[in-house]
Amino acid sequence: MNPDLQDYSHKRLNILTDEWVLVSPHRAKRPWQGQNEAVSNQIRPTYESSCYLCAGNKRINGEVNPKYEDVFVFTNDFAALQNDSKSFQINDGLLKAQGETGICKVICFSPDHSKSLADMSLSEIQKVVLAWQNEYKELGKIQNINYVQIFENKGAVMGCSNSHPHGQIWSQSTLPNEVEKKDKQQRLYYDKVNSSLLGDYLKQELKLKERIIFENDAFVVLIPFWAIWPFETMIIPKKQQSNILDLNKEESFQYAEAISVITKAYDKLFNTSFPYSSGIHQAPTNAKDNNHWHWHMSFYPPLLRSATVKKFMVGYEMFGSPQRDITAEIATKMIQDLV
Repeated sequence: MNPDLQDYSHKRLNILTDEWVLVSPHRAKRPWQGQNEAVSNQIRPTYESSCYLCAGNKRINGEVNPKYEDVFVFTNDFAALQNDSKSFQINDGLLKAQGETGICKVICFSPDHSKSLADMSLSEIQKVVLAWQNEYKELGKIQNINYVQIFENKGAVMGCSNSHPHGQIWSQSTLPNEVEKKDKQQRLYYDKVNSSLLGDYLKQELKLKERIIFENDAFVVLIPFWAIWPFETMIIPKKQQSNILDLNKEESFQYAEAISVITKAYDKLFNTSFPYSSGIHQAPTNAKDNNHWHWHMSFYPPLLRSATVKKFMVGYEMFGSPQRDITAEIATKMIQDLV
């Protein structure tokens, strides 16, 4: 490892967004005097009668869930986007707004209330991957749906209001901010050198072997050089693929393996059910040339030093730019030992 990156404050560039993150490795040595909390290792039941997502239960809108046995997808009862939202624009000097339409769905990963992805078998996770593929395909066919965002919030600290294993899919008419940044940077690079930005980055990472956590024939799990969150990771397909529909059956299984490996390692890191937000960034469904896209999945966990010590985006990070203390290389070593 480059000693300068481990001993001195510096900035690292996120090549996907063209934004910088401040890294302060020397601060990791300071004593912690912040908040500590009790760890909850409560064993959850496989079925919860009051859970709106458990099989056979009635949801808040009165609909009854089927007795599903693996993956169950339904339209969100409290969707953030309205499919029938009014089309309008406001362009009044510096006051600008426009209507935004979309469809939001919930995807239950398993009927077992007690499980998370880390507890599921590879074949069970593969069924989730296949459901993601189907939703991306079907939602992408709908007029005015130009992007499909697949994500999961795990844990109450990440704002998850229901502990049943589930994720969400928000599809909308325009590109979200983060996706628009990545679309721009990948296109600029592709137009310049005629190759994938993430693909070329991955070649460099595989050569250095400093931030690689796991790899199989189709995927690499690593901590990106520009990671913001202490134990942030990314799953990248070795082949350039614009979206998850490019995965064949075997690759979908290897993707499930990559998800399983990193989520299991997370749970071992601080001996707790590790909270995170994860999401897939992939090509828009806007029927345009998106050959510059190289899809990937990111995990953003908030934990810093233990199951009770969290990383907060406050102060300088709210008013300046993101900052981290523990380096991506040290975090990689900590997770590598658990894989």
